[in-house]
Amino acid sequence: MPEFTQSLNWPINCTIGPGLEGAIVCDTKIGYVNGSKGWLIYQGYDIFDLCAHSSFEEVSYLLFHGKLPTKDELASFKQKLNLYRNIPQTIRQLDSFNIEGMSPMASLRLGSELMRQQKGNQIEEHMQLLYPGISADEDSIPMEKKPVGEEKAIYEFESDENESTELIENCYQCIAGLSSIMGAIVRLRSGHLPLEPDPDLGFAANLLYMMNGKKPTPLEERVLDICLILHAEHGINASTFATMVVASTLSDIYFSVGAGIAALNGPLHGGANQKVISTLEEIKSVDNVKSWYKKLRAENGKVMGFGHRVYKAYDPRARILEPLAKLLANDKPQMQE
Repeated sequence: MPEFTQSLNWPINCTIGPGLEGAIVCDTKIGYVNGSKGWLIYQGYDIFDLCAHSSFEEVSYLLFHGKLPTKDELASFKQKLNLYRNIPQTIRQLDSFNIEGMSPMASLRLGSELMRQQKGNQIEEHMQLLYPGISADEDSIPMEKKPVGEEKAIYEFESDENESTELIENCYQCIAGLSSIMGAIVRLRSGHLPLEPDPDLGFAANLLYMMNGKKPTPLEERVLDICLILHAEHGINASTFATMVVASTLSDIYFSVGAGIAALNGPLHGGANQKVISTLEEIKSVDNVKSWYKKLRAENGKVMGFGHRVYKAYDPRARILEPLAKLLANDKPQMQE
């Protein structure tokens, strides 16, 4: 098991490069990424163990609560996700937009805003009730004398257990609702009507069903389940940082997650995945790889999908996904072509 560094003693000094590289944002026990050694840890659990023995629902609970759920806690969590997955009004609104002409990420960001609209004004009112002492942008208020600052930034607000529970429930609603929106986006982009979720299916199986219109095989379900686990947490990356910045202004979860989706869309972040798909579509066949690569090198182009800014060792997620991709390809003859 990796040895973790001790908690930081604030204030601290750090060297910050372009794009805030090297900036230390906070202490966290939620996730730990060690790029030089190829480690990925969730709440003290190695990613290989979680992928081998846990489900996405269990890992989500772990990330929220700092511990794996008991049997009863897991059943209750799954029941809530099933409930929050039903967002028919939001899906109907989504259908009124030209989803076919939008990028998937733009559609997903739109979906998060539509979910927020269904909540009405109650979210903003609730945030103001939670933190009544914060009412205006301090940068816009003229000051008669120079303020005396603290030695470090302080983000501590009075809260109680009921308030924290409500915020967690909002997170549950966001996770479940966005999975339904993703399924609807895939259906609409392929010219089909969105489907209602199936309460008898788990999270990964439901997502596949709502995208493809048929129940997945156990292998398909498990592969997606592991993919979701691998993408559930990755430290303070660009999208997480963007989400934290927006959340620090007391914007609600939907605005905050929308900012994270916008950051994830960039080609130097999650958008690189879309570039890989475009590259594969351009190459078309194994027979064209050499000629395609020769042309790319002549143009000083970059081969998308190789290397990672953080991982200098083998990316642990790739180590897990590579054999699964081969297993799935062997099960799907059309994927071998």
